[in-house]
Amino acid sequence: MKNIAILGSTGSIGVQALEVIDFNRGRFRVTALAAGGNVALLREQIVRFRPRIVAVIDEERARRLESEPGLPRGLEILSGLAGYNEIASLRENDLVLSAIVGAAGLVPTMTAVEAGKNVALANKETLVMGGALVMEKAAAKGVRILPVDSEHSAIFQCLQGSRAEEIKRIILTASGGPFRTWTREELRRARPDQALRHPNWSMGRKITIDSATMMNKGLEIIEARWLFAVNPEQIEVVVHPQSIVHSLVEFRDGSVLAQLGQPDMRLPISYAFSWPERLAGAGPFLDFRNIPALEFHPPDADRFPCLSLAAEALRIGGTMPAVLNGANEIAVQAFLEEKILFTHIPQVIAAAMESHRVVTSPTLRDILGADGESRERAVKIIEERRDWSV
Repeated sequence: MKNIAILGSTGSIGVQALEVIDFNRGRFRVTALAAGGNVALLREQIVRFRPRIVAVIDEERARRLESEPGLPRGLEILSGLAGYNEIASLRENDLVLSAIVGAAGLVPTMTAVEAGKNVALANKETLVMGGALVMEKAAAKGVRILPVDSEHSAIFQCLQGSRAEEIKRIILTASGGPFRTWTREELRRARPDQALRHPNWSMGRKITIDSATMMNKGLEIIEARWLFAVNPEQIEVVVHPQSIVHSLVEFRDGSVLAQLGQPDMRLPISYAFSWPERLAGAGPFLDFRNIPALEFHPPDADRFPCLSLAAEALRIGGTMPAVLNGANEIAVQAFLEEKILFTHIPQVIAAAMESHRVVTSPTLRDILGADGESRERAVKIIEERRDWSV
């Protein structure tokens, strides 16, 4: 029986992770759950999976949860970052799923690593912001970082039994999102409800907008660099609209391995939970008789400049990826609130990056400081650009 704590249990990944656990009763036990503000859903999860301890985002929601009827006796309810950190470092945890959205996932994930816990990583921002620190600490603690992103899980699967020196290229596939064929003028008029209609995947709001801008793929380039210890020039992106090939690895002898599957996050979650085994599938299977033609196209960096901004942040290194990520989170939220246009998102990020003084070998404190600075800067950029009316 593997004991699993879930950071971000009420988000898209957390919900699907609990479906995987439910499908494999007897293999996994939920030790703890950490959620944001969705107290009603968290209560349902508590009743069904009966964790020993839970945490919510603040004290007000903790009090609200405490007043919910039907909770198991002896349940411990925590709140805030301290609560998340306690859950991440519980002695009985065998594996911690890091699925908190955005930069908020960095510190609890680092806490889990410090405590010597293996991490199933669905929070790409952790490695975008602090990749060197996280991977160095994981190596020192003997901790496994098991990727949950479908693309990185695919690469991880393709690399089983291979040596690092045999890798020539890592090829990340991108669906292209809902705006793959849109013109620049059409992109300028794109509305949040349109950007949230992803053609293949069911994801949270923030990551769905990142898919539409292709920032999601930019963040994945940075994540792949640290997960697989490859040089940035060894990582490429291709647009694959069908989302059947989840990523590929080309080796030095010219061989290419690809991992295929339905676009369903329960598949990579299941592999991260059960590695090095494979469990009976909790998700759908491919029917090769009915698969459409598989297409691959180069990405259009002119229409989707976020991809180039991420590559530039990786090239510069230090605290710049944290600035990229923080400014992006502010810009995405501003777009969802219809304060800026879709095409303003990369402009906000670029302006925040231009004004940043990079710390080349940052500590965790430096990274968190750069994150906060970039958010403040992005808010000011949005407020000061009066010509950015919607």
